[in-house]
Amino acid sequence: MQIRYYKEYSRYLNRMMEFKVYGHAGRPVIIFPCQSGRFYDWEDHGMCNAAAPWIDRGKLQIFTADSIDPESWDNHGPERPRIEMQERWYNYVCEELTPRVRAINREQGPDHEGRILVGGASMGGGHAVNFYLRRPDLYNGTIALSGLYSSRMFFGDYMDDLVYRNSPCDYMRNFPDDHPYKKLYEQADKFILCCGQGAWEGDLLASTKELQGILESKGIHPIVDIWGMDVSHDWPWWEKQWVYFLQKILGNP
Repeated sequence: MQIRYYKEYSRYLNRMMEFKVYGHAGRPVIIFPCQSGRFYDWEDHGMCNAAAPWIDRGKLQIFTADSIDPESWDNHGPERPRIEMQERWYNYVCEELTPRVRAINREQGPDHEGRILVGGASMGGGHAVNFYLRRPDLYNGTIALSGLYSSRMFFGDYMDDLVYRNSPCDYMRNFPDDHPYKKLYEQADKFILCCGQGAWEGDLLASTKELQGILESKGIHPIVDIWGMDVSHDWPWWEKQWVYFLQKILGNP
């Protein structure tokens, strides 16, 4: 497996940002880390090795983004500076990291522009869905595992324009039927929301079902896959789910 490390300056965040790339070609997927996690966590927990059959055959290329959660969501300071940091990170991913993903992905394979997946587990799954719903012109689907899709757990009753933009359960309630993104959602490769029903999954399961209900009321139909009562909020289960959904999207390695 080809692995490359990058450290590049972000004008949106005014700092160097790190990411890694796994594989030489194939369908690109941007992975966001769990709460306050780092760009190397997906590798460290065996998720890249689990995807090796697709990576080695040039069917999948993984890009692992870094987070700034300790300065935004996972922080107890004043709300407005925290959500402003989140929005700067959102702009970094869309306007800086994603063009780099496209450029690197084109080096040794076909152009997948418009067909970038986003994914992650726990808070990473929540980030993935937020990026997809806000920018279906850039991203074509999700593999979101045990995600949280509302701002309430981290911002309580506080709401402003930027919290609203980063809380899918809130902004999708007001999604207009004639919005041009509706057609883009219909063209998604796979819009996957998965969650277990076991230990530590209660809040995430409720959030998944809440978003499902909101989306379906708007005529948007994600693939919602609820796993069993033994399926906990932890890496061994996320690995099983990750491989299962890669098979659904990419077929046999």
